[in-house]
Amino acid sequence: MSWMRSLQGQMMLAIAAALLVAQGLSASLIWHEVHQRHIATLVNGAAIRMFDDQGQGPPSGVGEGPEPGPGHTKRLPPFPPSGPPDDGLHLPRAIHVHVDAHSPLQPGDIRMIEVENALRDVLVAQGETPGQLLVVERDAASDPLLRPALPELRVRFRLAADSVLPKLVIASQRRPDGSWVTVRSFMPSNEGTLVLRLLRQAVLTYLLLVGVVALILRRITRPLRALTRRIERFAADPIRSDPLQPEGPDDIRRLIVAYNAMQARLSALLDEKDVMLGAIGHDLKTPLATLRVRIEAVVDDAERARMAATIEDINRSLDDILSLARVGRPSDPIEATELSALVADIIGEYEDMGDDVSLMRTERTVAPVRATWLRRALRNLVSNALRYGHRARVHLHRDAREAVLVVEDDGPGIPEGAIARMMEPFTRLDPSRNTGTGGAGLGLTLARAIADQHGGSLTLANRVEQGQIVGLAATLRLPLI
Repeated sequence: MSWMRSLQGQMMLAIAAALLVAQGLSASLIWHEVHQRHIATLVNGAAIRMFDDQGQGPPSGVGEGPEPGPGHTKRLPPFPPSGPPDDGLHLPRAIHVHVDAHSPLQPGDIRMIEVENALRDVLVAQGETPGQLLVVERDAASDPLLRPALPELRVRFRLAADSVLPKLVIASQRRPDGSWVTVRSFMPSNEGTLVLRLLRQAVLTYLLLVGVVALILRRITRPLRALTRRIERFAADPIRSDPLQPEGPDDIRRLIVAYNAMQARLSALLDEKDVMLGAIGHDLKTPLATLRVRIEAVVDDAERARMAATIEDINRSLDDILSLARVGRPSDPIEATELSALVADIIGEYEDMGDDVSLMRTERTVAPVRATWLRRALRNLVSNALRYGHRARVHLHRDAREAVLVVEDDGPGIPEGAIARMMEPFTRLDPSRNTGTGGAGLGLTLARAIADQHGGSLTLANRVEQGQIVGLAATLRLPLI
């Protein structure tokens, strides 16, 4: 997409990528911290209840409090101050701590190795020699001890019948007599919701920052877009226009000021060039016209004809040079022109002079062109074909969004290595500039300049049949409306 290649698009992509990395790192650190707190909560709770079952006080750092009096049940300590909020579900004592004859592991349980290792470390740190430990995660509905109490728990904690209870964490330690002390508790429920909160936060941050950045970048790049449009218009049609108003950041303002100065200087140089070319054309053509009149006094008809041909050759070369110099600043406007009628009119001129020019396949095609200049380009191509190929065939057709003019001849063609060089000024295959082989070598150069002026192109290619060059094809392409 084009917006991704623009300055605004690339800056927004860079900011979005940086924001994604930052949000990912932040979310990862937050989740890791909460996850470690959850593990600590599970380990502390399991260790406290296992010590309670053995008639011992809570280990240091796990949970402390005054011993209950006679006839009272020992109250479980709350979560550590740094832990997550309680889920509000407290299992009855008979379910909290239970002694099983066999291992409580059952199919579908998920071993929590990380919690097992942390629990073992806590017990060892308190001078205990723990037996085999087992910590698993289990669905509350699949626990045989908790399943019968689920309806009572739902009523007690005012839970809907279809509500899903948190995951059950079962921590069990094997005692020396082979029995297992099993502690059940619910998984803290805010770890899953934390991910959703982080996701909502990331989306909200993206929308806010990207929206603000888009507005700022739009304001910054607006003068750049205006400057780009002005440069494109000046490149296509270098006419003098009002200076562009500087706006935006200081760097962009300085760029616009520098462009205004450059445009003014270029416009002044082009104006000077036009004045100079007009003076050259007048100063040269006037004495040439005088010479044309004076040669009529020459008695020798052959000599007079040669002198007249030389003057005409100079006139044509001068016209080509002046036209090539003015092609960048045309005076006639672009108008929608029916190309088939224009081509037929030019072919008719050559036919009236007895030249071997044929109008081949044509399609009705309308294109925005400067008709005077296009006529000049087509005449140059036809004259070139007649001069070197003795005949010219002209085709006109459409190709997608382009009008294609092809002028073919039956001449010797051009060596492959010289085709590109042939459209350079003052370049001809025949090094001698006699009137028989024509001109100063500006015809193709002028035709290509006219094609470029219209946003089109001119290409040359040899026509090959059965491995032999049978002529040259000049293809002029012009964009359609």
